[in-house]
Amino acid sequence: MSRLRKRKHSIPGLNTSSLPDLIFTVLFFFMIVTHMRSVPLKVRYQVPEGTELTRLVKKSTVTYIYIGKPFGSEETRIQLNDKLADVDAVAPYVKREQASMLSEDNENMTVSIRADKGTQMGIINDVKQQLREAEAYKINYSAINK
Repeated sequence: MSRLRKRKHSIPGLNTSSLPDLIFTVLFFFMIVTHMRSVPLKVRYQVPEGTELTRLVKKSTVTYIYIGKPFGSEETRIQLNDKLADVDAVAPYVKREQASMLSEDNENMTVSIRADKGTQMGIINDVKQQLREAEAYKINYSAINK
């Protein structure tokens, strides 16, 4: 009769020597891929309300134009990136943004106008005219749900 011997099996420990390399590789990947862009607002605007709203799909192709009153002023101004500008600066700004995008993204470029709800339509029409000159025909107006 043979006896069964019980062997004590031990599970080897997990080798974690390459774990820091893996963590830093993933961290660097996300740091490179993530596009963090924040524009400090120099104009104040109260977003208008709307009922038929849709979300933008690809936000990397969106260029924002802020229209409102600068802090401490009562004159309506236009903010392009982080600078206050006149209406005549909109077309060159949009053309520069188009030039900085990839060629396939140029076709999908959307200009999002974030205007104060008290902004006069004359200013918005002037901005739209400048967008036509820059051949930016996709325009989005930012609003919140009612």
